[in-house]
Amino acid sequence: MSIYSKQRVALLTQHAKERVIAPVLESALGCRVEHVTGYDTDQLGTFTREIPRPGTQLEAARKKARIGMELSGLPLGLASEGSFGPDPMVGMFPWNVEFLIWIDDERGLEIVGVAQGKTNFAHLLAAGWEEAKAFARQAGFPEHYLVVRPEGESDPRMRKGIAAWTEFEAAFTWALEQSPCRRVFVETDMRAHANPTRLENIRLAAEDLARKLCSLCPACSTPGFWVVERLTGLPCEACGAPTRETRAEVLGCLKCAHRVTRERAGKEYADAGRCDYCNP
Repeated sequence: MSIYSKQRVALLTQHAKERVIAPVLESALGCRVEHVTGYDTDQLGTFTREIPRPGTQLEAARKKARIGMELSGLPLGLASEGSFGPDPMVGMFPWNVEFLIWIDDERGLEIVGVAQGKTNFAHLLAAGWEEAKAFARQAGFPEHYLVVRPEGESDPRMRKGIAAWTEFEAAFTWALEQSPCRRVFVETDMRAHANPTRLENIRLAAEDLARKLCSLCPACSTPGFWVVERLTGLPCEACGAPTRETRAEVLGCLKCAHRVTRERAGKEYADAGRCDYCNP
C-alpha cells in the first residue's frame, strides 16, 4: 500500500488537467486528487503572450502548487507547467516539455514528473481563408483549438478557444476586417483543455511522477528514490574501449545518503558507430 493512500492532494488548474492527472495518480497511489479552483492561473503566464511567465517552467509549476495548497489548506500539492520550442535533436519539429510537480510539506519533498515529445505548436500569417483552412486542418482542428488575431502575434486583440469551423470563419473575417495589412495571425491554442496532444503529454508526466512516488528508498522508505546520475563508459562492441554511452545509473534518496548503482539492462556493448576510437 502506498504511503499516500487515502490522502488528499490539491491540484490547481482551470484547464481540465485533472481529467488526465487524477486517474493516473489515484490508481497508482490510492490518493484523492482534489481539483482546486478560485484562482486565475493565467495570471502566472499565458501561451498567447499577453501575460509573460515570470521565472522558469519549474518555478511556475511550484508556485501553482503552492497556491493550490494555500487555497485548500492541504499539505500535499500538485501542479503542471508546459513549455514549447524546437525539438532538442535537430531543431526542426515543434516540441513540448511537461513538468508535473508534487510537493509534500509533511516530509519536505518535491518530486517532478517529466514528459516530452512532438506537438502541433504552430502559427501562420494568413492572407486568405483557404490558406487559413489548410493550416487549421494540418494543426488537427477542430479537436485542437485555434487562436486568431489581426495583424500579427503581438496584436492584443484576439479570439481564443476557437473550436468549430463556423466560429473559426467568423473570427477570421473579424480579424481580416481589423487588419490594415489584410493579414490574419492564426496559431494553435496550447492550453491543456484545448489541445489533446498536450493533454496526452501531461498524462505521461503523471505516469512518470507515479513511478517516482512508488519507488521507495530501501534504507528509509522515502518516496522518489530515482536516478540522480548516469555513468558513461559502455564498452564498444568492436574494440572494447569505453564510450560515452550510459553503462549504469545511480539511484539516490531525497532524504538520506543511500545510493544504488544499477547496470544498464539489455545492452552490454555500444554500437561501434558511437565509439570515439573506431570513429575518431
